[in-house]
Amino acid sequence: MPHSRYFIVQTEGGWMIRFEGGDFGPYHTRREALMFAVDAAQRLGERGQNAEVCLLGDNGHFHPEWTFGRDSYPPRL
Repeated sequence: MPHSRYFIVQTEGGWMIRFEGGDFGPYHTRREALMFAVDAAQRLGERGQNAEVCLLGDNGHFHPEWTFGRDSYPPRL
C-alpha cells in the first residue's frame, strides 16, 4: 500500500502543508497546519491508504508526527 505523506513546513508567509507536489496554506501556526493535515490524512486512511503527517526535526530530517491507525483521531496536539 503506498504511503501518502503530508509535510508541514515553515515559510516566510507562515506554515504550509506540502502534499504530492502542491503547497496548501498558509496557516498562522504550526498547530493549525497540523490539524488540517491530520484531518486530510485521516480521510485518506479511511479510504485504505497509509497516511501520515510529517514535521521537520532539529536534525534536518522529516519525522512522522501523526500516523493513521496508530495515533488518536482527533489528535491531541
